Amino acid sequence: MIGIFDSGVGGMTVARAVELLLPRFPLLYLGDIARSPYGTKSDRTIVEYSIENTKFLIERGAQVIVIACNSASSVATDRLRQEFSIPIIEVITPAVEQALRQTRSCRIGVIGTKATIRSNIYERKILAERPECRVVSTPCPLLVPLVEEGWTNKRETKMILRRYLHSLKESQVDTLVLGCTHYPLLKHLIQPRIGKRVTLIDSSLAAAEYLRQYLQDNPDFTPSTQHEPGKNRYFVTDLTESTRSMAEKIFARPIDLQPVE
Repeated sequence: MIGIFDSGVGGMTVARAVELLLPRFPLLYLGDIARSPYGTKSDRTIVEYSIENTKFLIERGAQVIVIACNSASSVATDRLRQEFSIPIIEVITPAVEQALRQTRSCRIGVIGTKATIRSNIYERKILAERPECRVVSTPCPLLVPLVEEGWTNKRETKMILRRYLHSLKESQVDTLVLGCTHYPLLKHLIQPRIGKRVTLIDSSLAAAEYLRQYLQDNPDFTPSTQHEPGKNRYFVTDLTESTRSMAEKIFARPIDLQPVE
């Protein structure tokens, strides 16, 4: 069973991609909406929340954990791997690998939460593989709250994005990593504002592809011939109408969100 957690609805983009790529694997999802966003919190707090989330999923049968949150991936991955014996997969490495495959000029942009950008994790991983690359990173703290509120097509969101992306456009990046799993929900606004020649790297899709390859390489994890995606379970620590609406938009079907403390 695959366990996935995020600070809010953004990780549902990972869960949806996993459903499509691995429909025979049972899935548990936990969205910690009550404590979202993680990106503005201290590293210590993010690690604490990540441990609690992982324990919750393991207690319900998860055999592999996907950290569908860039903030948690950037600061909590090592600690989770120390604390738990099951495989822990984060979303940063898959996105970095895809960005390095896609870039033509080796000018790579990264947008993410304050915690992710503060960790410098993307730049360190990119330069470790390709020291000649230039990485331009920009924190975008307002985007997660806007997505959580369902403001994915508002004029205010477009204005904020234009300001956040300005320095990246000036730096002439040819590849942009969406370093937060909430950001794929804004791709339709980001692409025209960064430019059609810039390749967007969706960390949600990259993580799902990485997970599929991992499971193929580890035959101990076997799919169920009886399982159907509609039987997957989705938990949230707070349930609002905007959360329910966003979930149905992501999955293109009604989703039974189960509130938990």
